[in-house]
Amino acid sequence: MTAKSENEITLIPDASVVKSLFLGNIIEENLFPYPSLSGEQAETLSMIIESVGRFMEGKTDDFTEYDLKGEQPEEYLNSLKELGLFGVIIPEEYEGFGLSNAAYSRLLQETSRYDGSTSLTIGAHSSIGMKGLLLFGTEEQKKRYLPRLASGELIAAFCLTEAGAGSDAASIRTAATKNNDGSWTLNGEKIWITNGGIAGLYTVFARTDSKGGKISAFIVEREWPGVSTGPKEDKMGIRASATNTVRFDNVRVPAENLLGEEGKGFKVAMSILNNGRTGLGGGCVGAMKRCIELASRQAAERKQFGRPIAEFGLIKEKIGLMTVKCFATESVVNMVAHYIDSGVKDYSVEAAISKVFATESLWFAANEALQVAGGNGYMREFPYERIVRDSRINMIFEGTNEILRLFIALSGMKVAGEYLKEIGSSAAGIFNDPIKGFGVLSGYASKKFTQLTTIGRDRLALVHESLRNEATVYEQYTLEFSKEVEGLLRKYGKNIIGRQFASKRIAEVVIDLFVGLCVLSRVSSMIDESSVDDCKYERAIAKIFTQRAKRRMNQKLRRIDKNEDKEVEELARYIVELGKYNWDVIKN
Repeated sequence: MTAKSENEITLIPDASVVKSLFLGNIIEENLFPYPSLSGEQAETLSMIIESVGRFMEGKTDDFTEYDLKGEQPEEYLNSLKELGLFGVIIPEEYEGFGLSNAAYSRLLQETSRYDGSTSLTIGAHSSIGMKGLLLFGTEEQKKRYLPRLASGELIAAFCLTEAGAGSDAASIRTAATKNNDGSWTLNGEKIWITNGGIAGLYTVFARTDSKGGKISAFIVEREWPGVSTGPKEDKMGIRASATNTVRFDNVRVPAENLLGEEGKGFKVAMSILNNGRTGLGGGCVGAMKRCIELASRQAAERKQFGRPIAEFGLIKEKIGLMTVKCFATESVVNMVAHYIDSGVKDYSVEAAISKVFATESLWFAANEALQVAGGNGYMREFPYERIVRDSRINMIFEGTNEILRLFIALSGMKVAGEYLKEIGSSAAGIFNDPIKGFGVLSGYASKKFTQLTTIGRDRLALVHESLRNEATVYEQYTLEFSKEVEGLLRKYGKNIIGRQFASKRIAEVVIDLFVGLCVLSRVSSMIDESSVDDCKYERAIAKIFTQRAKRRMNQKLRRIDKNEDKEVEELARYIVELGKYNWDVIKN
């Protein structure tokens, strides 16, 4: 059993688990025990999921038709409204269901088992479209809009991306000019807006060049003069969901429709994206579960060489690894939702990790399920090819995974750099007068200094004893990771920002650390609730993930200094300048 009872464990709202890993610290209080859904919230969620399952289960042919035509018919959208799916996270006082982030994420698992476009329509509305109202809206704004959003009378969309401003949100050109009466005149164009053509309400980000910042957020109604949408985009995947250009031509926005503080729009946008990531994560989990079901059934029924292909080792490997990735994804997504619901103040890096890991795990599962299906997987009459097409966008929108990897690494290294600076300025005092010296350090910095000057390391005291071998891996690599971070910071200082190869490796190591710790927490709780013998397969998942993570982390840390990055960069530069591949087997 674990060393402490649950009553002794209190979550620390001011702490970030991932940022602390950069200092070599594992904050167990924010990892154990693993969170679960229970009580009235679970009962409400179960009823909603049951209704959604009954509604969507028989619509496989309809979803195929919607995909081919590239649209969701109005009667289908009306059915989603009648189910209450546009009001699931809106508080009951505004006529919604008031589901927590964890419950909402679990709901999107259910819709994603059947159709990615449906999840996107719901998710773009709830996760980002009207999330700004929930997070930053005034009481008057909430009373005016949330009941209509809950009923689906208004569908919401999030308008940030522009032709020249994708991941670089700070470079947007849409502008809002303040008028003498306090209102605003909005001009500009947003592209690739999910729900753009069906939305009645837009959260719009525009340049205001205010004293407090250069971007502000606004609530804009579709019916206002000057608001228009372009034709529906013809997409590779999630084809049935509406994606359009939204244009604003001299749109007058009342002063009371400013969302949050003037000039603080960038903060609003990032808060919305971070808070809404559990919706996308939940959708990925649901689609992965569907992939596993399809692959398992196909492996059991399809025979080659007189045997079901499920008996072949390489097919077993695919299904086994799909299962491990799904369990790990579910573990990290639910943990991040728990942080949001529990009032943790800084979960931005954890949320980014959940997005990167969830979207890439689904991409893996979708490809493997199609591979298990063989030729059938490539045919439109089967669901595999649509799942592959639908899942590809996840690694691009809501922050590309490349940008998020840099964000993960640099956010953590910024914290580590601040503490290293603090340690450096106080080191003399520590050696001359240890009591006074340590007194000037923050708690984390003091602990970090102790690690650098002793052989101690964080020991996971709350993990179940049967997972001790796995726990040791995370203890060891947390320390190795923090030493490597320190070495990079001492070597490059602020110039680490330009070293993207190193940052990518740092991000991938900390992704494995955080996801692995979430898996250990979940399996520990499962064992505590039943027994070691009853959790044979859960313990196997923990072992598989940990051992594979160990090999990945070992390689990434070793290759920070020993690599071929320079050659890759020089080759890429040559090809870009040339504009083509420069070799051929034909000799001239």
